[in-house]
Amino acid sequence: MNHSLAAASLMRDAMSISAPFEGRDSSTGVAGVVRNAPVRVPHRKIKILLYSHDTFGLGHLRRNLAIADRLLAHGGRFSVRLLTGSPVISDWSLPRGLQVQALPPVVKTGVEHYRSRDPRSSFAMTKGYREALILKAVWRHRPDVFLVDHAPAGMNGELLAALALIRRELPATRTILGLRDILDAPDTVKALWQEQEIPELLDQAYDEIFVYGSKALFDVAAGYGLRGRIAEHVQYCGHVVAAPDAPCRLAGAGPQAICWTAAKAAGRPVALVTAGGGGDGFFLMNAYIGALNRMPAGALHSAIVTGPLMPQAQKAALVLAAGGRADIELVDHTTDLIPSLRAADLVVAMAGYNTSAEIIATRKRAILVPRAAPRAEQLMRASLLAGLGVVQTIVPGPDLADDLAHLLPRVLAAPPPQAASWAALDLNGAERVATHLGAMIPALIGDAS
Repeated sequence: MNHSLAAASLMRDAMSISAPFEGRDSSTGVAGVVRNAPVRVPHRKIKILLYSHDTFGLGHLRRNLAIADRLLAHGGRFSVRLLTGSPVISDWSLPRGLQVQALPPVVKTGVEHYRSRDPRSSFAMTKGYREALILKAVWRHRPDVFLVDHAPAGMNGELLAALALIRRELPATRTILGLRDILDAPDTVKALWQEQEIPELLDQAYDEIFVYGSKALFDVAAGYGLRGRIAEHVQYCGHVVAAPDAPCRLAGAGPQAICWTAAKAAGRPVALVTAGGGGDGFFLMNAYIGALNRMPAGALHSAIVTGPLMPQAQKAALVLAAGGRADIELVDHTTDLIPSLRAADLVVAMAGYNTSAEIIATRKRAILVPRAAPRAEQLMRASLLAGLGVVQTIVPGPDLADDLAHLLPRVLAAPPPQAASWAALDLNGAERVATHLGAMIPALIGDAS
């Protein structure tokens, strides 16, 4: 099923959605209002609505929380609401002042295939409820900016009605797509986008694209074949990462702490092993423990963060594989990995966007082990970063444990990467997003300063 929204269908949907609102005054939007010609209401906060579909892993949630944190740190200029489908949002430390609307979580089972995380609910019912919650949030809060993470049409097309509503009834609302720089192999992305009519959707439903990366690392417009108006409205913001030296602004957060026991480490080098949410990280962690069994005992202390989304059976298997070794600590999860990244001597990780950006931000020796499927995203990211000389990488092969056993001591003994290598990467993405959105205030609501 094609879940995209070409120009004709966008306007048709807009007409049908706007019908119940016909006859309302200009404060709610009327047919024929010129796009981006808002009524000025000075001296109020600019309202940001973030959308994060969160069907797998923690990357989208963590990126949106980093952006929300920076927005809320800008002297009270913004109010921020987050729509998220993350199943762990209730356990997460959130920036002070962030308003959250949880969406019923779903699980991705394949390309554009999902199921409800709640076995009592069908996917169709769950999707319908999510769509209704999104529409309600857009209509009730009338955001100045609707910033959509990663998925132009939303999970399985769930944003299409909201995008049509915004175009028809909320002409002052700016719609922006936020993209991580590397989605998949360029030819794959272009073919999929053409099949789903994404270029038409971007042209009709979005005002700008924010790229959370650096053009020097990957040119999104050229790589994904963006043309015309939308290509001219691509902004490269830099990688979005929680600043490692920023003051803690998390609601209810206590002192930042490393996730391993310093007494157990006993002064040995510490390797931090992470796979983000952990939903597909078992292969790496199991191989890493196998590598330790092939190395001299006590060479390093290992903190393995399994992640909140790793199945319990896999966590149990890792406990069994570790065999009670005193130099291995299995940590279920941490909502703030930055202190542990800062304190580690070496990081072994998959090549997801957030983890890679945090490794770069903390300038740590690292071995990236990218997953090879279902997308080439991690392989591309690991290869590009290795080409810059900031990480080492291993493409998983028939004996990943042996490959890790050979590379671990070499990376620990090597000097850190040259400072010039890190300088090629822009890590100011969250702040730049806030700056770009702040610059819209005079155009949207008058000068709030």
